[in-house]
Amino acid sequence: MEKVKPKKHLGQHFLKDLNIAERIAGLLSGHGGYRKVLEIGPGMGVLTQFLAKNTACELHLAEVDSESVAYLHKVGYVPDNQLHHANFLEMNLTELAQSEPLALVGNLPYNISSQIFFKMLENRHFIPEMVCMIQKEVAERIAAKPGGKEYGILSVLLQAFYDIRYEFTVHEHVFQPPPKVKSAVITLRRNATAQLGCDERRFFTVVKTAFNQRRKTLRNALKPLGIPEAAANLPLLDLRAERLGVAEFVELTNALG
Repeated sequence: MEKVKPKKHLGQHFLKDLNIAERIAGLLSGHGGYRKVLEIGPGMGVLTQFLAKNTACELHLAEVDSESVAYLHKVGYVPDNQLHHANFLEMNLTELAQSEPLALVGNLPYNISSQIFFKMLENRHFIPEMVCMIQKEVAERIAAKPGGKEYGILSVLLQAFYDIRYEFTVHEHVFQPPPKVKSAVITLRRNATAQLGCDERRFFTVVKTAFNQRRKTLRNALKPLGIPEAAANLPLLDLRAERLGVAEFVELTNALG
């Protein structure tokens, strides 16, 4: 079969190490009892071939690159109607899930990994699990606990709804082309939080505003949102954003009204 050379697109570096691909596929746990799995950016199918071995799951692929799509059609890891020539960020995941749980997996393009996580959060009510490889620095931020410089917006928002585990580090030489930074594999599994106990839109705004000026105390960083008189003496306002866990941000959101 003619081998199609993939293009580098959207900051993506294609995995070529089969052992790592098999290890990533093995991290899908079935958490949440899902049947459908969507791989983001399969490229030449290095990970896909291992995902496809799980015949209990209906595997879908979302690939934006035309040459990669042509190659995936030829190798036939999935039926044609489960190979989507599409940008994941523009896909209607509700339509794809059709009221079923939908797991996500993939070697995420570096340039849009944060956008992918925000899209996952928007659809969190039917995404029970995600296994992904991303830039190591981003992985460390997402999995970080309160108190460190790595802890930030994505840490709080994702940890509010998912249990996150940093699985392992991946070195540069296993990619084509090799990136200039190390990568890491993380797992995100939906936790038991159905409701945060505050206005969720307001919560997102408070978290983003707090970290936009993370060197300032929350009293100063959150001034643009307005601090009501009733909350003026709240001790949390004298801390910096990086000191607060999810529960404290919920408390702060309710205090701000």
